[in-house]
Parts: sequence; structure tokens; C-alpha cells
Amino acid sequence: MDVIDEFTQVTDKDGAVMARRLAKEEGLFCGYSAGSCLKGLMQLKDSLTKDDLVVCILHDHGSRYVAKIYNDQWMMERGFLDVKTFKDIINGRSGKQKLITISADQPVAEAVELMKQYDIEHIPVTKEGEIVGSITEGGLFQKVFSNPDIKNEKIANVVEAAFPLVDFNVSVDKLKTLITKENGAVMSKDDAGIYHIVTKYDVIQALGA
Repeated sequence: MDVIDEFTQVTDKDGAVMARRLAKEEGLFCGYSAGSCLKGLMQLKDSLTKDDLVVCILHDHGSRYVAKIYNDQWMMERGFLDVKTFKDIINGRSGKQKLITISADQPVAEAVELMKQYDIEHIPVTKEGEIVGSITEGGLFQKVFSNPDIKNEKIANVVEAAFPLVDFNVSVDKLKTLITKENGAVMSKDDAGIYHIVTKYDVIQALGA
């Protein structure tokens, strides 16, 4: 210890984020401690001069951290990864969640069952494979409450406007203006052409609000 002149403390978040930067920007698949080492060096940069010789040892591999710091969901759950876009919210979800849709030709009762089964409030309505509208728990409740027999009618008779379609990389700030009391969700296509949906609860959860 008598040869050590100074310590610098690095947070868990900063170490994890720096390890991911090493992989993305330098092609170096390193672990938590290596990220912390480089971050610590950057914190000390103001005490160094142009003539100083610096040796930074990247001393662990990233293979042990594939399910941790290289996993967007793990990072977001710990507040280590800033959620900035629609894509970030989707990447932070657990598992591969298939989009639940319903055909305009199906009965209203089946939409009610889907909402119960998957604990969801917003379902895109499709016709011949294309999204043509939506059905929501709030809108459906009002219709069923005024006419209980409506459960036997087709979705086409009670369909609501389609959810807004946004760019997959649209910012969360923009999402907050699109998701309102009247419009509880937005949709987007990823690079593979697969639809995804984000609701106000997804935004709240992702931002840790």
C-alpha cells in the first residue's frame, strides 16, 4: 500500500456503461472491472500531464457479463442505462413479448378475454394482416356498460382509431406528447418489419417514474 499514491472511486453504473462503450466503440469485449479501470483513469485525467506514461490494464473478459451489463433489460432495471427512444423501451422488456392483436371479424367477447388473459388495456385491430384500428379497455367498457349484448358483435362495429405509428428510434420525450388520456399507446415497426406497442405504463416503468 505504501507505493499507492491515490485511489479513485468508480460507481457500478459508470463501470458498466464504460465496459459497453469499450465493446461498441473499440471492439473490446471486456468485463465490469475493465470498464471501471478505464473510467477511473478518465476521472484522473485532469491530474495527468502530456508527458505522463499511462498503463491501463483491462483485466477481465465480457463473457461472464453477457446476461448482465450487456443485457439492456438488466441495465435498465438498475437505472444504469438511460432510456431515450421507443427502441430502448422494447429492448428493455423481459423476453420476447409477442404483440397481441385481434381481427376485426372476431367477436367483442374475445377481445375482453384477451385483455384478461394478458392483463392488457390496448389491442391493435387487424384486417387481412394490416392494422386498421384499435380497441381499448376504457372504450370497450363504456360500450359494454351501455349495451351488454355488444359482446356478441364483431370488433369492426366498435373499433376505435388506430394507435399512432412512430419511428422505431423516436425519442421518449416525443412519446410523452403522443401518449395522452385519449390515446393510451403508440406503435412502431422494428428493422425486421415487426410491430411493437408502447403504452403510457411502459414509458412510466422505463423512466422509473
